[in-house]
Amino acid sequence: MLPGFTYVRPLGSGGFADVFLYEQDMPRRVVAIKVLVSDAINPEVLRTFNGEADIMARLSAHPSIVTIYQASISADGRPFLAMEYCPDTMSARFKKAPLSVGEVLDAGVRIAAALETAHRSSLLHRDIKPSNILITSLGTPVLADFGIAAALTADGEEADVFAMSVPWSAAEVLAEKTTGTVASEIWSLGATLYTLLAGRSPFEVADRAKNNRDQLTARVAKAAYTPIGRHDVPDQLEEILARSMSKDPAKRPASMYAFAEDLRRIQYGLGMPPTALEVAAAEWAAATPINLADTVARGPVITTVNKDSRRARRAGQTAVRRDVDDSAAPKPTTSATKAGLIGAGVAVGAIAVVGGIAFAVLQVI
Repeated sequence: MLPGFTYVRPLGSGGFADVFLYEQDMPRRVVAIKVLVSDAINPEVLRTFNGEADIMARLSAHPSIVTIYQASISADGRPFLAMEYCPDTMSARFKKAPLSVGEVLDAGVRIAAALETAHRSSLLHRDIKPSNILITSLGTPVLADFGIAAALTADGEEADVFAMSVPWSAAEVLAEKTTGTVASEIWSLGATLYTLLAGRSPFEVADRAKNNRDQLTARVAKAAYTPIGRHDVPDQLEEILARSMSKDPAKRPASMYAFAEDLRRIQYGLGMPPTALEVAAAEWAAATPINLADTVARGPVITTVNKDSRRARRAGQTAVRRDVDDSAAPKPTTSATKAGLIGAGVAVGAIAVVGGIAFAVLQVI
């Protein structure tokens, strides 16, 4: 039971959180609610959950990062995030059919701009893949799920824990040589764009029996690029994708900004209007830098509604009168291991987050 929200239906679940569709009472709108399952709550998961909320609030002023509306505690003591509801994902789309070159180029520029903004805020996403690019109700792609994000230090990486989704992780991450860098994020975005065009991840083969984790990891380590082979994919795009997944990080584009400019040049060459390259101004990043250590160290967000208060009881009675039945929601799953959170995050299907809490000055090129 969440005061101010009316339950609609479940959207998805994972090892640490369930996601439901709710209708917010004021202002009236549909939202996705991501709530921790009760038996998964421990200090480590709470820190991760709090960190995701703070990061999204900081970054979601960017038009290509999903919006978070609220973070609080439910009446039964479980932390939750209220987020923008997105009805589709890039992952679901490419599984139906490979995307058009124009759609992939547009998405590539938008997501590269979002990641450039995160990098300018000294933050790495670390889980770039098709399922984390959601489609808003207006049909635009947005980046989601900063649950395993990490601070970008002066030497370019965060030496904490390894986070990887094998088909889209860089060779050096799979080899555990780094927990993440700007260069490894460029690889992941390149691999994601390849997947959207090819209908498969870059190092999969036709024989599905040869695509288990170890076999994929071995092929990623060799970094032998296989052309997509579509007649409508220009050679320049194949070249840029191959360069983004070069085994040598120094041979990849120098930044997400440079990667986006490469994609915009292809749009121009194909006679397409280049997608606006929107990144945070340097003044914004300098004025309010993300302190991930502080975010992770602080305690959980505390709701302003005491679950034993008269206000909470009145909200509960109102919810009952509206015949809100949370029993229709799926039961919480058992808690997964910490490695599961690191490796996969929370699978939530078609939802998204972009919050109107922070304000950012955007440079449109």
